[in-house]
Amino acid sequence: MRALVVGSGFVGRALARRLTGAGAAAVLASRTPPTPPGGLAVRDWIRLDITDDGAFADAVERTGADTVVLAHGPSDVTWCERHPAAAAHGHVEAARQVVRAAGDRRVVLVSTDQVFDGTAEAPDETVPPRPANAYGRAKLAAERILAELPAVTLLRVSLIYGWEPADSPKWLNFFAACLHRLRAGERVTAPVDQWTTPVLIDDVAAVTAALVRAEAPPRLLHLGGPARISRADWAAVIAELLGAPPGLVLGEPRANGRYADRPASSCLSSGLLATHPATAGLAPRSVREGSRLLIDRFARHTPRTSPTRTPTPTPTPRSTA
Repeated sequence: MRALVVGSGFVGRALARRLTGAGAAAVLASRTPPTPPGGLAVRDWIRLDITDDGAFADAVERTGADTVVLAHGPSDVTWCERHPAAAAHGHVEAARQVVRAAGDRRVVLVSTDQVFDGTAEAPDETVPPRPANAYGRAKLAAERILAELPAVTLLRVSLIYGWEPADSPKWLNFFAACLHRLRAGERVTAPVDQWTTPVLIDDVAAVTAALVRAEAPPRLLHLGGPARISRADWAAVIAELLGAPPGLVLGEPRANGRYADRPASSCLSSGLLATHPATAGLAPRSVREGSRLLIDRFARHTPRTSPTRTPTPTPTPRSTA
C-alpha cells in the first residue's frame, strides 16, 4: 500500500508512523516540512498546498498513492471562528481537489466532533450533524463533498491527545499543555463545563490504519473515548498521575476562556466501532489509562523544563486536528 497523508502536524505524523510501521509506504504532504520530523526522513515528505488547483492530482501521481488520509487544517476552533472564510476555503477547496483526482482510491478524512452543536450528549453515527462554529461548518462542508467518492470513510474523532515536546513551535494539544505546565509547577486553568470524550493519538492511528486496510470499511464512523469528562477534571487526573499539587488546577466557566467557541459538549459515541469487522476489538482507552501511558512513556524520562505558554491565536492557524 502506498499512502499519501495530507497534513504533517501532530495527527498527520502519527498516522504516517503507524502506516509505515504496518508495512505501508507512507508519504507526508503539507505546505511546510514536519517539525519535529517525528521519525520520518525528509524523503518521506513532499511539499503540497492541497487547495492549489491540480496540486493534489500531481502529488498522487508523483507518489503513486493508492490510499489517501486527510489530516490537514486549519483546525484551531478559535482561529476558524475569527477567519471563517479562510477556514472554509482550507477544507472545502481541499475536498474539491480530492474529488477531482482521487478516483477509486481509498480516502479517509479525519473529521471532528465540532460538526455537532452539543445539544446531543454524545451523538453516534445516526444523529444528523448541526455545527455551531466555523470549524464545524467547514468540516461538514468537506464531508459532504467527499461523500461523492466511491471509497471514502468520514472518520469523526473527538478531542485527540498525545505527547508533544514543550518547545513545539505550534499549539500544544490539551494533554501536553497541561502536562508541561504542571511539571513546571505552574497553574492550569480549564473549563468545568466543557465536556469531551478524548481519544489517545495511538488509538486514532490504530483505527485509521484498520480503515485503510479493510475490504469494506464504513463510510461514516465516530471515534470517541469511553467516558465523558470535563477539561478541568481531566487536568486534575493529569496532576494526580504526576503527583502535582491538586491546587494547581483551577476550574473556570467555558465562557471565560479560549473554549467559548466550542459547544458545552464535544463528545462522540459510536454504534459501529465495536461491531464493524474493520474496527471490532479496537476499543479506545480512557483518559486515565492514556494519560498514565504517556507519562510513563515520555514524561518520567525527560527533564523538567519551563512550560510552553499558550499563545494568542495568530493569523497563521495550526494545520493539525
